[in-house]
This record gives sequence, C-alpha cells and structure tokens, in this order.
Amino acid sequence: MIAPRVISLDLDDTLWPVTPVIEAAEIALLSWLRAHHPRAAAGHDIESLRTLRARIAEQFPDQGHDMTLLRRRVLAELFAAAGYEGLPAAESLAAAGLPAAGSLAAGTPVEEALEVFMKERNRVELYDDVRPALARLRSTYRLFALSNGNADLDRCGIAELFDGHITASAAGAAKPDRRIFAHLLLVAGVEAHEVLHIGDDPLADVVGATQAGMRAVWLNREARTWPEQFAPPLRTISTLAEIM
Repeated sequence: MIAPRVISLDLDDTLWPVTPVIEAAEIALLSWLRAHHPRAAAGHDIESLRTLRARIAEQFPDQGHDMTLLRRRVLAELFAAAGYEGLPAAESLAAAGLPAAGSLAAGTPVEEALEVFMKERNRVELYDDVRPALARLRSTYRLFALSNGNADLDRCGIAELFDGHITASAAGAAKPDRRIFAHLLLVAGVEAHEVLHIGDDPLADVVGATQAGMRAVWLNREARTWPEQFAPPLRTISTLAEIM
C-alpha cells in the first residue's frame, strides 16, 4: 500500500462539535435582528428561522451545497418580507445567478446580519486532540480541509496548519459527490490513491472518499454503530491521536 502524500480532514464534528456552534450563531443572529431590525425579526424565533432555511433549501436544490448562499437568501427574504426597499428576495437572488460572496453591497442589512452569524459560526472549540495531531501530521503530510460547511480556517485560528481548504461552495458540490473530491485532487495535484481522508460522517466522508478512489478513515468519537448498509471502513479511530 502506497503511503499517502495528502491527508484531508472534514471539519464540523471532526475537529470540533458543530451543534453548539450553530446554535450559538443562530441565537446571536436572532438577538441582533431583534435589536437592530425588529421588523425583520417580528414573529420569528429560532425554529421559524430554521423552517425558513429548510424551505429555501428545498426551493433551490441546485444551491444546497452552498451554506453561505442559503443563509444569505434566508436573510434577504426576511428583510424583503419586512418591507425593506432595495433588497431582493431569495427568488430574485436566484434569478440573478448571484454568487455566495459579494452578492449584495457591503453594509446592507443582509450582509451585516450575515456577518453576525459568521462571526459566531467560526467561534469553534477544538477537540483536545486536534491541534497536537495536526501539528504532528503536518510535519510529514500535506493537510487539506475538505468540508461541506462554511467554516473559515483563518477565523477558526487553524489556517496555518493546512495547505488548503476545499469547500463545497468552491467545488460546486458537497460530499459524498465525487466532484468535491475531484476538486481536492486538482488543487493538491495528486492522484486519488495518494490521499487519506478522515471524517466523522459514514456516507459523506467514508463512502464518498472511497468511491472517489481514496482511502478513508472513520473518526468515531461517540462510539456510534457503523451503518450496516455500507461496507465497513478501512479503519476506525476515536481520536486523531490514533492516526499514523
């Protein structure tokens, strides 16, 4: 077996627990909306915002891989519904084919609200094993983040440990789609058999990477049972300290 040249790692629930991060970001966003734009927040709570986001995701399935764009469209719809002028609703954003970044002028309520969310979304607490393991692995391998989410490595404080970050929004597809893994190979300049991917999600990370021709390791921090409908992973670990 050829030793890997590149190790790719998922982020959410692999390097940090993501549920408390998203919950904190949603609370911060709603609090900010109520304080600064109460008309937009009127009648909404955390659950109603989640329902709106799910509806927007169903409405634009071809953009489901781009979490930031979905968040932006939710906010655009909130402000448009509240009667804010000059702000397109989600449908208008889609019709214009606007990208995830820079779709509205900086300083608009939508972008200000999105920044509130993103600031909290990137306030992560790494698992204890992460930073030591990455520092050790980096001395031998090239490390790439490979994520479906919209975390920012710089804001998370770990960019210096990675050679690059492959996002679903940049690749135009989310794991387990082969296209995001192909994008990693293109950016890293390696063949599939030269990559070892590590992640917590059986389908998105392990099955996806394996089907793309890579080796994959399942990071199972919670002693979960492997889904019986999938072929067993090459290897299962409970912390990153067990790698190499």
